[in-house]
Amino acid sequence: MASLIDVRDLLALRGRMEASQLSATLHTPRGLIDAMLARMEAMGKAVRIQEEATGCLTGSCKHCPDGKDACSREWWALR
Repeated sequence: MASLIDVRDLLALRGRMEASQLSATLHTPRGLIDAMLARMEAMGKAVRIQEEATGCLTGSCKHCPDGKDACSREWWALR
């Protein structure tokens, strides 16, 4: 089980990561990682970086039931 300090340290070492990468690296459930990141964001320690899907290279976003949200990525970094 990872702690807020473990998440902070990993973000400091790697620069920026997705929540799924943090979850896999720390062997911690994704829901717990999401909760810790939200808490760190509320404390002003982490920042959410959303990458906009400016253009889908394959054009599959138009046919995807999730739409462009499936193509956008969300990164986390320390402030």
